[in-house]
Amino acid sequence: MEEIPFEQVRSLLCEVLSLEGREAELDGDSPLLGAIPEFDSLAVMELLTALERRLGIAIDDQEIDADDFLTLGRLYRFVLERQRQAG
Repeated sequence: MEEIPFEQVRSLLCEVLSLEGREAELDGDSPLLGAIPEFDSLAVMELLTALERRLGIAIDDQEIDADDFLTLGRLYRFVLERQRQAG
């Protein structure tokens, strides 16, 4: 199974948060929770749903930890772990 590209996760995040034009500003070290006003608890749930639907991964509620949403890089690693579990 081919690894999900970082750019795809970043693009999906920007789409869910309506951050058009800011995608290029975000890298693996970019803070998310607490740093992006649009990234609230409702947005987290919307993002998780979008990740499951678009990337074909399954996310169990018990696997969710706020630390996974501290930076874009941590979110990406979270997605890759879910992909490996599915594969």
